[in-house]
Amino acid sequence: MDVVALLSTLMGLAFVSGLRLYGTVLALGLGIRTGFIRLDPAMSRLEILGDPLVITIAGTVYVVEFVADKVPWVDSVWDSFHTLIRPLGAAVLRAVALGDVDPRLKLSAFLLCGSVALASHTGKAGIRLAVNHSPEPFTNIVISLSEDAIAAVGVWLAVLAWILPKIYRLARRGLTTAFRRVGRLARIGRPASPITRLL
Repeated sequence: MDVVALLSTLMGLAFVSGLRLYGTVLALGLGIRTGFIRLDPAMSRLEILGDPLVITIAGTVYVVEFVADKVPWVDSVWDSFHTLIRPLGAAVLRAVALGDVDPRLKLSAFLLCGSVALASHTGKAGIRLAVNHSPEPFTNIVISLSEDAIAAVGVWLAVLAWILPKIYRLARRGLTTAFRRVGRLARIGRPASPITRLL
């Protein structure tokens, strides 16, 4: 497994988990359940996210979060409760995703993912606290919907960060093979040059 691609994916998922942990679990769970996301055997432990019970719980809490996040000041209270939950949830998900690997890599990913999730959560909570001082509620709703969109797109981009290098390698291998075959076909019908005859 490509460690760089895996860590890129894990960091991306940690970032969106800091914004919407339950939405991230829900999106991954639905992707795994429907077969849209096919996990690498090394990350097969994440298949648990596709379990109907996990999807139901993540979906239910996400709906609560979705509503709470649109109400000024309620969103800040919700964020304060999740200052520990989101980074820890992101770190645990990534540790589970890695499965049985070198403990140093697992611990490093745990710390990195927790830190990335904490940074995105802190930024989100700070922005929302500043917006709550606005007298009208529409700014809060627009920012919340933007965060929802960023989290949804972020999950799929993080998954693509893992898939695209594999697609690139497969396409490169296919093109290399095709060019070799075309080169061989081009040489078959051509008479040998005088230099080649001497050799």
